[in-house]
Amino acid sequence: MDRIYLDSNATTRPADEVVEAVARAMREAWANPSSVHRAGGEAKRGLELARESVARLVGCQERELVFSSGGTEGASMAIRGSLEHFATHEPARRVLVTTRFEHSAVRELAQQCEKRGVEVVWLPGASAMPGTPDLDALEALLLARAGEVAVVSLMWANNETGAITDIARAGALCREHGVRLHTDATQWVGKMPTDLAALQIDLASFAAHKFHGPKGVGALYVRRNVRVTPQTYGGPQERERRGGTENVAAIVGFGVAADLARASLAGDCVVRGSALRDHFEEAVAGATRGVIHTRDAPRLWNTTNIGFTKLEAEAILLLLSERGVFASAGAACSSGSLDPSPVLLAMGIAPEVAHGSIRFSLSRETTAAECDEAARRVIAAIARLRASTSAAVG
Repeated sequence: MDRIYLDSNATTRPADEVVEAVARAMREAWANPSSVHRAGGEAKRGLELARESVARLVGCQERELVFSSGGTEGASMAIRGSLEHFATHEPARRVLVTTRFEHSAVRELAQQCEKRGVEVVWLPGASAMPGTPDLDALEALLLARAGEVAVVSLMWANNETGAITDIARAGALCREHGVRLHTDATQWVGKMPTDLAALQIDLASFAAHKFHGPKGVGALYVRRNVRVTPQTYGGPQERERRGGTENVAAIVGFGVAADLARASLAGDCVVRGSALRDHFEEAVAGATRGVIHTRDAPRLWNTTNIGFTKLEAEAILLLLSERGVFASAGAACSSGSLDPSPVLLAMGIAPEVAHGSIRFSLSRETTAAECDEAARRVIAAIARLRASTSAAVG
């Protein structure tokens, strides 16, 4: 049975060109890029060429990028680094503003900060755009307390539902009130056109493996003149913002993935992907009476989250896996949990629906034939589980 991978928000297959570039760099550019000899210089050149490629992808200056181990570290660098910077330089700014819809990299970090005495303001959701923050509430908060806010952290696109935040408006509000904005752009970058220089975003974190790059490498965009306290000391690397020898081979692969993503976005990737996603979710939801979450809100082209009432996500995923369809119950980082997604619950989705909600996420490699076959297998799996449940109840 052919395997159909629909879990691309968790990770994507590294492109062949990326694998080749990483292998070549490991063979030929293995020297320490901080070394002053020729071998070190060659490794440094590969690193900086990759930085140029990533900068072109997101629309910023090369010097504004700090390479990291991925989206989670990038978000931590942005949030902790901002809180610690203001604790030293502007102690009145001690508040972190975020939402319950964030990826656990931000949501759980905020909860830990809260336990350590940081005041966290959790913005409510927007009633008209489920799964995104209420930006009117953000505006009211900034009008009342802008001088106390260290950083606002809002994800650009939700990893579980694909719901898109109006990050341009959020940035304009923060800039108007002199407040720093970080966005978790992990699901956005590489999938949607990005021009950070044109937006009023101060910090943006993202990862290569979400768009066919290697795992274990990402970047934090730090707008020029924005200061964050380093979270890793021990060397002058990354303009003294993150100590430690850079992972040159992975960064080289990151650069190749960025170039491939730019080329894809210049084509019909978004339009084609949206059509595939819509066709797939309509087929599945129509045949199973599934609930498509955030259906009427702006979403990423590759993401659909469908709730199957009174079924358990774990049982659905296991049966789909047996049938060669790979999906997720939400963030891959939380897939070991039997609890319903906190993101879906925060959106007000009933527990009996949240418990049986499955995220299907496409990549630019996903084909129409795969979507058609996956829909058939999902429909059959749901029918079998419902029949089993009815028999057990009877």
